[in-house]
Amino acid sequence: MKNILVIHYSQSGQLTEILKNIVSPLEQDVSIQVDFHNIKMVNDFPFPWTKDKFMGVFPETFLQEPAEIYPPDSEILNKTYDLIILGYQVWYLSPSIPINSFLKSIEAKQLLANTPVITVSGSRNMWIMAQEKIKQELKTLQANLVGNIALVDRHINHISVITIVQWMFSGKKERFLNIFPKPGVSQKDIDEATKFGEVILNHINSCDYSTLQEGLLKKDAVKIKPFLVVTDKRGNVIFSKWAKFLKSKGEINDDKRKIWVKIFTKYLLIAIWVIAPIVFILFLLTYLPSYRRIKREKVYYESVALK
Repeated sequence: MKNILVIHYSQSGQLTEILKNIVSPLEQDVSIQVDFHNIKMVNDFPFPWTKDKFMGVFPETFLQEPAEIYPPDSEILNKTYDLIILGYQVWYLSPSIPINSFLKSIEAKQLLANTPVITVSGSRNMWIMAQEKIKQELKTLQANLVGNIALVDRHINHISVITIVQWMFSGKKERFLNIFPKPGVSQKDIDEATKFGEVILNHINSCDYSTLQEGLLKKDAVKIKPFLVVTDKRGNVIFSKWAKFLKSKGEINDDKRKIWVKIFTKYLLIAIWVIAPIVFILFLLTYLPSYRRIKREKVYYESVALK
């Protein structure tokens, strides 16, 4: 009997649906037992979000500060797993606080050490640097990253900004004003996630994960958009400065910090609607001279390697 563990945290249920579809081919195999652990926070985050709550968690999210979580059930902790599937959300170009809190826990070390791990993310569009941070955490835990699946909102950047904000603050995954498309990962991509499970099942049965990511890529598990890689990297540099600055102004409920968070919110709007288009134009102007580097980066970010 092969034991598979799915670990994740989902607010809207989108990531849960993706993961259930991925593992459905595994659950149909009588020689495989699939267990689920939904990370639970001691002080959970709201969904739908309020604006103040969402903006308020930015420093701790980006600085990857853990919060208190409930440990997995003893039945899970007392079992040895042949493969772990780790599903996570991306908040502020970083792993969400719940998944980061789990990865920094004693229980994560116990479960993940020397174990093959597949990461699965469902995000708006920028997940590259969050995945790099996940890779580093897994390395610290001595886990063996063997596969990655990154499902994203396929609509253009600014359309997805509008729709995801509406979803986060309303809790409704529907067409905004009957004009904009539905937010998040498309239902088609969610439904078709079973194809990844079929690939994973073949490697579970062969006990060989050395070519798993190659097989997942053939099923479009990862799509790299070079401009978003550039934006993600530059965003991380800027976010690092803002996060440290806001953290220096106190804890989440301090009035002084709240004032600066409001200023950061206004900066973020300018960055999305003014700075990002300028960066895109500069990217186009430098694309040909940078082509070789872009091609190398594409191969790297599609992989499970860590520089």
